[in-house]
Amino acid sequence: MCCFSQSVQHVSNTSIFCRMGAHGNQVVIYSMLLESANEVAMVLPVPVSDQRDEDSVQFVDFSNYKSFFPMLDRAFPDLSLTFGGIESRKAGGRPLQVQQVGSYAASFVPTVDDFDRLDPRFRISREIWQGLSAYLDHGFVVFQLRAGKAQVHPMAFAYPARDTSRIVFPTVHIHDGEVHETAKFDHALYCQTDHSSVRMNWEESIGPMHRYINVPATKGLVRADEHVYKKQIVGEAVNEDVVVSAERA
Repeated sequence: MCCFSQSVQHVSNTSIFCRMGAHGNQVVIYSMLLESANEVAMVLPVPVSDQRDEDSVQFVDFSNYKSFFPMLDRAFPDLSLTFGGIESRKAGGRPLQVQQVGSYAASFVPTVDDFDRLDPRFRISREIWQGLSAYLDHGFVVFQLRAGKAQVHPMAFAYPARDTSRIVFPTVHIHDGEVHETAKFDHALYCQTDHSSVRMNWEESIGPMHRYINVPATKGLVRADEHVYKKQIVGEAVNEDVVVSAERA
């Protein structure tokens, strides 16, 4: 699912599309049903390359393509799934850049230490990340979300991957300010890869993507002539990212 800067009331119907781009940039498209009493930041830790700064992530506006996941899901007729600005402040460094991406304000936090440069409402503390030590060397994509209940329109971005042989789905959870060994999942994961382990163990679309989605509306994030593979995770599962191979096998 994801990590939140404050407790949220409900999260479900999480959908994540990922693929590895030709130039080593991993693509992520992310949507969910969220209910929160307060304005909250969603934080996605991502394994970016060591050579990075706050401009390393490319954000893509999907506000005009809210139907991306329902349209994508038409390629899997045997499966049923229902879909229903960050203010930066200086604290030990210049404020982080903020971008307006559709309905969201978004920032990229290059390191754990750079969270001090965000508005305190949208930070996740270093103490919490200490409980997830594998993420201390990650960068962090941050989206500010409004209070209320809504199916969040897709949030899309690409980042320079540290390891281009792996596709990483950001599914680790922090929903209540604590890190738990297991978490409740309600996820549909989608990827484009030629690796045999995915082809054998994930559901394959019944055709290439140009038959089902508006490929130009994805602004290059989805390959038109390739199939997509899908996996659903529902129920209690280990609280960690899902990783698949990006290499042909």
